[in-house]
Amino acid sequence: MNQLASQLPSIDRLLKSEEGQSLVAKHGRIRVSDTLREIVAEAREQIQREDGSSVNRDWIGEARTRLASKPSDYQRVFNLTGTVLHTNLGRALLPEVAIEAAAQAGRFPTTLEYDIHSGRRGARAAAIEQLICELTGAEAATVVNNNAAAVVLALNTLALNASAIVSRGELVEIGGSFRIPDIMRQAGVRLIEVGTTNRTHLHDYENAIMGDAALLMKVHTSNYEIKGFTHEVSLSDLSQLAAGSEIPLFFDLGSGNLIPLSPMGLPEESTVRQVLEQGVDLVSFSGDKLLGGPQAGILAGRRDLIAKIKKNPLHRAFRLDKMTLAAFLATLKLYVTPEQLKDKVPTLYFLTRSTEDIEQVAQSLLPLFEEKLSDRFICRVTDLNSQIGSGALPTKTIKSVGLSFEPKGDAGEQALSELASELRSAETPILGRIAHHQYILDCRMLRSEDIGTLEASLNSLDHS
Repeated sequence: MNQLASQLPSIDRLLKSEEGQSLVAKHGRIRVSDTLREIVAEAREQIQREDGSSVNRDWIGEARTRLASKPSDYQRVFNLTGTVLHTNLGRALLPEVAIEAAAQAGRFPTTLEYDIHSGRRGARAAAIEQLICELTGAEAATVVNNNAAAVVLALNTLALNASAIVSRGELVEIGGSFRIPDIMRQAGVRLIEVGTTNRTHLHDYENAIMGDAALLMKVHTSNYEIKGFTHEVSLSDLSQLAAGSEIPLFFDLGSGNLIPLSPMGLPEESTVRQVLEQGVDLVSFSGDKLLGGPQAGILAGRRDLIAKIKKNPLHRAFRLDKMTLAAFLATLKLYVTPEQLKDKVPTLYFLTRSTEDIEQVAQSLLPLFEEKLSDRFICRVTDLNSQIGSGALPTKTIKSVGLSFEPKGDAGEQALSELASELRSAETPILGRIAHHQYILDCRMLRSEDIGTLEASLNSLDHS
């Protein structure tokens, strides 16, 4: 027993091995060391119990398995899922100017709340607010840490201890416990739902405006559409009703975009400016979806409403940090010259890529995957449909190209699950999706210059 224990490897020797160094490079010395100590300690206990534990084990392999099962760091992945704005993968990729602006704000002192001209305290988001007004036509604007916070803030400010009127077909749930009825309750607002799931008329709103009704609210159905025998009231009609009743009309636009999408070959969606021009008093939308910036929530509209919102104590609780503000301002500045957006804003670049470009990438990848997988799968270049994602244009897709992997022989769904797991364990995880009894890698989100990195990641599976 003591002889076996003496043969247990030292942690230092394991760390200095080639495989150990590779593991350290990926997970860090402390995490790898702790994991190896844990494994070796368990082996020592087994020896002491005389239950036949062996010292001839793949120590590094066991450590790799355990580390892979632990919660991962925020690590780079290849998003080949076919969803461009993937909520679980961080939504929008930032423009390079936004990344640099955030780095500068973190690296050096910055005029976050300092007016360089007067030498006095300045407004935290003044530059952003001014630019939002220029881009949307709003009288005033403010920003918070996400659109959910913007909705809560608007409701809590404009309808606290009163009622807000919402169509039954717009009582959305967007995930993560964000449900409009629950949010209204937490904001201190009573819900008056009107109409039916599929049809709501102007008279439904008219009949509900009484007593403590303080707000008309419209909610973008960001993750579903109601089709068939349907009816909804136009924004212009709702705005006239709101104005005549002397209560504001608030539109939770969800994703929100600043420029028309159809000229770029994408499905049309009303811009923030178009919504405000139809008489909406206040609109909220996200910074990290179609806009292509960092996570943020924007409120834009009437000056008096924005002023009230800024006085709400929750406004400070929901504020943006300096690096997000810097990144967001840099992103918004790109919209001053819209002709450069497709080249400068990654979200718009990926959404508008030609299928020819994407197919070239897929064709380049095919032999790499065939070399690794052709003994188990039929590998093909195939036409696909990508999703925009994150509640933007939920039922609309855009044509794409990628790779499909069909199990050979009698292998079924289990083989697809195993392939998905295998690719996730690559040095830089490769993420796809299972659909129609195939494993799919959509190449829309893979730039040609990243193929070499993906190949290296694929080759790392040979050493795992």
